[in-house]
Amino acid sequence: MSGYLTTHVLDTALGRPAEGIAIALYRVSGNSHRKIAEAVTNGDGRTDTPILPEKEFATGTYELVFFTGDYLRRTGQTTEDPLFLDQVPIRFGMAEQAHYHVPLLLSPYGYSTYRGS
Repeated sequence: MSGYLTTHVLDTALGRPAEGIAIALYRVSGNSHRKIAEAVTNGDGRTDTPILPEKEFATGTYELVFFTGDYLRRTGQTTEDPLFLDQVPIRFGMAEQAHYHVPLLLSPYGYSTYRGS
């Protein structure tokens, strides 16, 4: 099995998928970050294709950055300036050729993640 990476965002405050959130994926090496992919969540809160497909997969350290601020404002969940959660970075490692799924469970004042399937 070849490796690949998927993600999705669920809005736990509204109880639905979070549509329209921009996501950037970075490869991390020491203090260096190199952007390797970008995507936007669809109506199901997922990206249309794996954010890191099999043909581009390599083990290592990565960081997903979820640009949540516009979504939280658009859905009327916050009007603060600055926002408490304008961007959510999640750094993680992928040590084997496998399917990794890194979801974001989001509310205006908190988030969680896990290695999904």
